[in-house]
Amino acid sequence: MSDVARIKTVAVNKKAYHDYFIEDTYEAGIVLVGSEVKSVRGGAVNLRDSFAIIKNGEVWLVGAHIAPYSKGSHFNEDPRRSRKLLLNRHEINKLVGKIVQKGYTLVPTKIYFKDALVKVELGLAKGKELHDKRQTITEREEKRKLDRIIKEARYR
Repeated sequence: MSDVARIKTVAVNKKAYHDYFIEDTYEAGIVLVGSEVKSVRGGAVNLRDSFAIIKNGEVWLVGAHIAPYSKGSHFNEDPRRSRKLLLNRHEINKLVGKIVQKGYTLVPTKIYFKDALVKVELGLAKGKELHDKRQTITEREEKRKLDRIIKEARYR
């Protein structure tokens, strides 16, 4: 058996890459109840408009929507409840130091399974200005044009 972890991406927060400069990423575990894990396995996760906060030395994911499990009972948890994220104390202290600086925030960039565990990738992010967003869009369109030209040249 190999030591390579099997990773299956469930949800990606594309809006985070559009609205922020992601400067560093951290891998965090997430505390879920059983029916929420089944919903995540089914891909019923939305990270748009979610963020992470540090309160009382703990990291919390706020605003992430994990849909109630369709075959669950009426005891399903609130889909938008705050969920605790699991990080090492050293990482939390490092994040507190960075977030105190002006303009930094923690945004979840993706949720994935690493073997059987649900993980959240947190990005240490700085907000983009409007002109930065326009520049990103222009760069993306130029890359698409280049890729299209290269693809057409290959088939000639």
